[in-house]
Amino acid sequence: MNRIKKSIFLTLGILCVALGTIGAALPILPTTPFMLLAAFFFAKSSERLHHWLLNHPRFGPQIRNWQTHGAISKNTKLLAVVTMLGVLVLSFLLSLSVLVISIQAISMAAASAFILTRPLPPRS
Repeated sequence: MNRIKKSIFLTLGILCVALGTIGAALPILPTTPFMLLAAFFFAKSSERLHHWLLNHPRFGPQIRNWQTHGAISKNTKLLAVVTMLGVLVLSFLLSLSVLVISIQAISMAAASAFILTRPLPPRS
C-alpha cells in the first residue's frame, strides 16, 4: 500500500509541476500554488525531485520562503496582485457577464488580501 501511495503522490507532484510551468506563461493559471503542492507531494514520494524543486533557481527560493517563514516576497506579491487585476480588466474588456466579473472580483479580492497579509521573507 505504501508503494501505491508514493506513486500517487509522485504523479500528483509531476502534474503540479506541469500545471505550474504552464501557469508561468498563462496569467489565468497560478504558478506558485502548484509548485508548493508539488513540493509537498515530492516530499512524500521522491527525495530526488523534492531536492530538485527546492534548489530550482526560479521556484526554489519562493518555496523555501513559504515553507520556512510562511513568507511571500515583495516582487511575487506585486506580480500576483497586478496579474489578478489584469485578468479582471480583461474580463471587462471581453464584456463577460456581471455575475462572472463579480465572482472573479470577490475571489481575487480575497486572494489578494491573503497574499498581501503574508510576511516578507527575512533579508539574506
